[in-house]
Amino acid sequence: MSDSGAYLIRGVGMRDHWFQAPLNHADPAGPEITLYARELFDPKQPGGEQLPWLLFLQGGPGGRGNRPLGMSGWLAEALKSFRVLMLDQRGTGLSTPANRQSLPLVGDTKAQADYLAHFRATDIVADAELIRRALGSAPWSIFGQSYGGFCALSYLSFAPEGLKEVLITGGLGPLTGPADQVYEATFARLVARNAEYFARYPQDRPLVTRIMRHVVSASEFLPTGERLTPERIQMLGNYFGGNTRIDALHYLLEDAFVPTPDGDRLSDGFLAQVSAQVSRAANPLYALMHESIYVQGEASNWAASRVLADHPAFHPDEAEPLLTGEAVYPWYFEQDPALVPLRELAELLASRTAGWDALYDLDQLGRNTVPVAAAVYSEDIYVDRDISLATAAAVAGLQVWETDDYHHDGIADDGERIFARLLGKVRTPKA
Repeated sequence: MSDSGAYLIRGVGMRDHWFQAPLNHADPAGPEITLYARELFDPKQPGGEQLPWLLFLQGGPGGRGNRPLGMSGWLAEALKSFRVLMLDQRGTGLSTPANRQSLPLVGDTKAQADYLAHFRATDIVADAELIRRALGSAPWSIFGQSYGGFCALSYLSFAPEGLKEVLITGGLGPLTGPADQVYEATFARLVARNAEYFARYPQDRPLVTRIMRHVVSASEFLPTGERLTPERIQMLGNYFGGNTRIDALHYLLEDAFVPTPDGDRLSDGFLAQVSAQVSRAANPLYALMHESIYVQGEASNWAASRVLADHPAFHPDEAEPLLTGEAVYPWYFEQDPALVPLRELAELLASRTAGWDALYDLDQLGRNTVPVAAAVYSEDIYVDRDISLATAAAVAGLQVWETDDYHHDGIADDGERIFARLLGKVRTPKA
């Protein structure tokens, strides 16, 4: 373990930490990877650098830890009681990277698939325990958002002795397979969310259809060089996962077209914003590993793509095609320049059965004694409400706060309130 000295960014105290961890925790003498985590504290808080630890597990998979630019939201609330450790989960950020540039160092495509089999929630939990011990921390508190909540359930399954209390937001995924159930729920909720959006902005319904028809008949290219397709326009449904982001989609669409000597074309500004939304250059692990976060002992076999085929309302050729949401399809690896070199690897991972071991211990969860509180968002299009409540019922002592005030990105919208509410619940005995 090594660390930097303390420094300040916009009033937040910070310290960088690096750790060496086995790629495979079952083989501690094997290859190693580097893990990075940023310590955050309030320098104005008495004893701020000696407060108990709170590990934040961010959403994903494949996203680096948050880079805060000040004391606000849930972080401001958390720093009243904790030092926060912001982990770059393995393969992300300043931890040993896993992308099209670095993965060839591992070997051929099969070797890369074997390597990435060690990049799941159970491995992240083992990393966290290694870090906790290196820091000399007693059992610590953890806060899991979205996929971070999945990791928290794995933590409760396999290393509950390392936990004091657990907070989860939008992150109670299914405890058993198959992955198909996730996408059946997702597409059903997306139908409703599309209807809600186009009722709010009825002028956008013909506009979205016009854009999708336009990119078929005219060649429009994103700044990264590839041709824009109807499927990638549909990816803008990712905006539906947020409270305020849904309105941001309207602002994106309103200046889509610009007049030119060749007739109306998509504006450079629109194309640049679309590119930022649909590219996975910044987090390729999301595309590679997304369906693996659900599978246990079976192959995903492109679950989202198979399920989507049974929902014709999302087909690009429909009269009024719906926007899709958070899922990964084989064509990602044909149309995104950052993913094209990973196409063969993605196919291997999608068809792989070996190495997808159990992500949860249902018996351990059923006898859990660690205080747990989870926010379940009634209209969450990414982590289904019904699946979440079934998972909550399987974890002994888990307290649910169900609310329709927020969508999946609730902590970005009102993090201070949500964090305080959940912390209060885990520290209040369940009636």
